[in-house]
Amino acid sequence: MYRRHFLLFAGISVIVSIPAAALSGFSYYALLGGLLTQTGTGQPDFGAIQSSLVGIGIGALINVALTPFYYGAVTYAACESALGRPVTAGGVIRAVLHRYFQLLGYWLLIGFMAFVLFCLIPLWMWIWVGWVVVMPVMFVENVGLGAAMGRSWRLVRGSWWRTFLILFLLVIIFSIVRAALGAFFALGFGLLQIVVSSVVVLWISAAVGVIIDSLVNPVLQIAIVLIYFDLRVRREALDLFQLAQRVAAPQPVV
Repeated sequence: MYRRHFLLFAGISVIVSIPAAALSGFSYYALLGGLLTQTGTGQPDFGAIQSSLVGIGIGALINVALTPFYYGAVTYAACESALGRPVTAGGVIRAVLHRYFQLLGYWLLIGFMAFVLFCLIPLWMWIWVGWVVVMPVMFVENVGLGAAMGRSWRLVRGSWWRTFLILFLLVIIFSIVRAALGAFFALGFGLLQIVVSSVVVLWISAAVGVIIDSLVNPVLQIAIVLIYFDLRVRREALDLFQLAQRVAAPQPVV
């Protein structure tokens, strides 16, 4: 699916990640610039570092605000593509805005649980796998966050280990592809360091790192959408239901 619609998925993911890439690069540049700036006493410029940290905090809030677009846009496009419906930029934006606060609440909840249950990683993983198809449920079945969480839990129930192993393999693939792309760009950064300062190179590399993530991210998001449809096929015979709908639909008169 990603190969057939590469420009669609990669374009959506890269566009919504551009602000995060810019903020990430600026944060690295500002913080390292403050650390490397020396005053007359030979000490780091703590005023510059403080300003940099404030900028990083503002950037983090902006990134959190963009999280529904970063994950929801690709998920919605994958859902529509899997259902054979046309996907447009306007449709993607409207769908994410319609579910914006629910998507934001979902990811804030996942992040909060990861922070609170840091010492209980197995418990957090068990819960997250049970909620892994929440976003596809919201977009395809047009339900709210609470209903989608319950629906996801019921779909995954009985297939937890199978779903977990699929996600585990996908994370491995994600990491390998990201590392390969990162190594490729690292060669260019080594040559670039000859021309510009190391701080600028770190700025660029941080921004490029976000772009690389955005190129690989659709693989995981598309797979989660396909996991959702696979669970429905196995539990509810969704493919037979869709076939019956097509057969029952009125045929055009020739």
